[in-house]
Amino acid sequence: MKFTAQQIADILEGDILGNPNEEVFTLSKIEEGKKGSLTFLSNPKYNSYLYTTNASVAIVNKSFVLEKEVDTTLIQVDDAYKSFSKLLEFYNGVKNNKQGREQPHFIAKSAKIGSNEYIGAFAYIGENVTIGNHVKIFPNSYIGDNVVIGDHTTIFAGVKIYSETVIGSNCKIHSGSVIGADGFGFAPDENGEYKAIPQIGNVIIENNVDVGSASTIDRATLGSTIIRKGVKLDNQIQIAHNVEIGKNTVIASQTGVAGSSKIGENCMIGGQVGISGHLKIGNNVKILAQAGISKNIKSNEIVNGTPAFKVSDYNKSYVYFKKLPTIVDRINNIEKEFKSQKEK
Repeated sequence: MKFTAQQIADILEGDILGNPNEEVFTLSKIEEGKKGSLTFLSNPKYNSYLYTTNASVAIVNKSFVLEKEVDTTLIQVDDAYKSFSKLLEFYNGVKNNKQGREQPHFIAKSAKIGSNEYIGAFAYIGENVTIGNHVKIFPNSYIGDNVVIGDHTTIFAGVKIYSETVIGSNCKIHSGSVIGADGFGFAPDENGEYKAIPQIGNVIIENNVDVGSASTIDRATLGSTIIRKGVKLDNQIQIAHNVEIGKNTVIASQTGVAGSSKIGENCMIGGQVGISGHLKIGNNVKILAQAGISKNIKSNEIVNGTPAFKVSDYNKSYVYFKKLPTIVDRINNIEKEFKSQKEK
């Protein structure tokens, strides 16, 4: 896709300095700009690159003052960073604006699908599925029986959504994710062999939720595993059965949440965090990367470590962790001196 500088300026409501007909077809960093690319400058640290870049068009702040002439066409806006982000959203919207039904695909006769849909090749849509308007289901996706998907939701390639799952509007489920698989529930029999406990609940994902690639959200044993509105999950995250995640909570990659734990609203959870089962984490909690959570956390706390404790205590303790060999040597020397004095 090609765009002119004028078309981009119209989208961003910016002013052009240079050739309004300059065309771009790709994006680049300002230091790696080449002919036909669009870039942006918002950090003064990179100002010098504007005079050497080969990018055809650059988005800059209106407050930026040129020190000399440039060959690059400039689009002047109030905030270059926000404008570039807005442009990326627009570009993604155009790029993913697919419609129609590719062949081959399978749609059960009992399924109900809204208007302006996109069904990619080799997609499977099961019995009694209900899909809203403007939904996009990319190739090789599986939508099980009785699934409900709201308006403007995108299911990317290779996603597997098990039966009875409910997904709201304006959600994105990225490639390789599995929604609604059985929870990890087993009980030993009289011979000590583990037998699976039937998982007959479902998964409910509310509106405006993003689920990253290769993440898994297990169905509940009974009831529902619930992801509240506005939650953002990174790649490779495991959410176990009967977990509930409060609205607008964000979780970084490789975090695992064990069964029946409840996470509050507006929490921020770093990468590789492990959260034990049946815990309650309050609202506005921050958990630093690689922390191990084995007990309840009150609202508004910041925790770190394994097992995790208050970050202020952790930081003080960490000073001593690093000095532990020296501290041990000092204690040994004191003990020797004390012993020597005692013998005298």
